[in-house]
Amino acid sequence: MFLNRDRPRICATITDADAGSLRKIERLVDLYEVRIDLIGTDWRKVVGHLKKLWIACNRRREEGGRWSGSEPRRIKELLDAIEMGAGIIDIELETPGVEKIIGKIKGRAECLVSYHDSQGTPSPGKLREIIRNELAAGGDICKAATTAYTVQDNLNVLRLMAEFPDNKIVAFAMGEAGQISRILCPLVGGYFTYASVGEGRESAAGQMTVKDLRKIYGLLKG
Repeated sequence: MFLNRDRPRICATITDADAGSLRKIERLVDLYEVRIDLIGTDWRKVVGHLKKLWIACNRRREEGGRWSGSEPRRIKELLDAIEMGAGIIDIELETPGVEKIIGKIKGRAECLVSYHDSQGTPSPGKLREIIRNELAAGGDICKAATTAYTVQDNLNVLRLMAEFPDNKIVAFAMGEAGQISRILCPLVGGYFTYASVGEGRESAAGQMTVKDLRKIYGLLKG
């Protein structure tokens, strides 16, 4: 692994329609994730306030999301987000017909192909296979988010950045035991890490706030 001395990139996850609070953290973040499944129909109003690159994410329930509509409608919302200015579209590797959907995104926005495991962290070999499959599907950015119970779980996901140095990888573990991997992800070659807009607005267990994460990076920079 190597230590990235550049400013670590933080993606602020937007989980509600309170766009006013985004002004307070705008200078601290590099891009946003718009969680369509959490915000609901008001997501279109929220993106009108964004002045930086944003990811459209409409997480399916099988991977921890709260989308309650049909699968065709879920995908349509993501494709609509391109017309609304999304620069990156998050699509899960296990989505039925994922390669066909990616084909509709390519050339219009970058594809972030993602994998989530809310039960644990797969073996190192399985993790490498997941990233290879995401790349084969057409991922411009590959994401692996697992759940940590041990220090080794954190190390296993963080090694993915070193194992795929020529690709844009975002890999970390969820849960309280995985917080260290969220912090270290962009420091060891990860494309960016995720943080919440504020306390109580987390999209996943173990997610830190933008302000706290930026303070930590400031301390590490010395």
